[in-house]
Amino acid sequence: MMALNIALCFLIMLIKLSVGAFPAAKVSPPNTLNDEACADIGVRITLRFGVYQDSCPEAESIIFSWVDRAVSEDPRMAASLLRLHFHDCFVNAILTLYKFCMQGCDASVLLDDTPSFVGEKTAAPNLNSLRGFEVIDAIKSELESVCPQTVSCADILATAARDSVVLSGGPSWEVQMGRRDSLSASKTAANSNIPGPGSDVATLVAKFQNVGLNLNDMVTLSGAHTVGKARCSTFSSRLNGSGSDRNGGDVNLNFLQSLQQLCSQSDGNSPPTLAQLDLVTPSTFDNQYYVNLISGEGLLPSDQALVTGDDQTREIVQSYADDPAIFFEEFKKSMLKMGSLGQLTEDNGEIRQNCRTVNQI
Repeated sequence: MMALNIALCFLIMLIKLSVGAFPAAKVSPPNTLNDEACADIGVRITLRFGVYQDSCPEAESIIFSWVDRAVSEDPRMAASLLRLHFHDCFVNAILTLYKFCMQGCDASVLLDDTPSFVGEKTAAPNLNSLRGFEVIDAIKSELESVCPQTVSCADILATAARDSVVLSGGPSWEVQMGRRDSLSASKTAANSNIPGPGSDVATLVAKFQNVGLNLNDMVTLSGAHTVGKARCSTFSSRLNGSGSDRNGGDVNLNFLQSLQQLCSQSDGNSPPTLAQLDLVTPSTFDNQYYVNLISGEGLLPSDQALVTGDDQTREIVQSYADDPAIFFEEFKKSMLKMGSLGQLTEDNGEIRQNCRTVNQI
């Protein structure tokens, strides 16, 4: 899919060049933000290491300090910040006849709604679910005081995701940077592109392939569910016993009964009941998630499907359950790959002063 999009891009460029009408890259003004707000095709930035070494050498230490503070106060915040980056990147490229919106890891998920614009925060996968916006606000505020209009909100999200993994006991990697912040967002794309908790393997593979990630990336990045919590509504089909195990595996009845008991305690007058995605080591980034899947203790239907729904994904799950070092290494690679999705051109996008809104002209 990604290869087709790139090929179409080059074709459109050649057509424009042939008529002498290939304009310089432009941006959409802030008052035209909507699902159709796309920038003219331009040359993409190549992400690289050490982008802020000279322009803002304190950037990574500032980000780490705030993430450290947030995770110390609320260990669940590590999963929330990691999830913010994931949900941002999965709103992928949109190709039309003359426009190419490189939506992806561009901080579009951080934009607030306005009277004339509906962003991604109210999309079904995000509404009353995404957290950590105030942490990003605090990071951005300090960075703006130290290095004004230098570090993009998109780069903050990518770095905060890495720091969240590290602070939870997971692997570290050098984050590639140089992203620009979007001038638009797409609630429609967020609703259609972000995989749901009830997805089967075929759906998961299709969603990941749609943004240029493969089956191995899908199983690997699902390992982020080794930390965090989920509402009972996201795994209700597990409670009802629906979704057969096509491989003939035994259902872990004790695990399901414990979930049924937990979720039966909630009522309409109290906050939604949350269950740990990993009951064994809930705040530690490790390979326990995959061990849980093998024993039938995957919380979300989309998690357990990796073992029960496909032989190829089950084989990968087993390899990660057997060797955490392999999982850590592959996770680093897949995070770098996901983080490179949807890079904006140098003129398409900006460095926002406030991550919740585009800069004023």
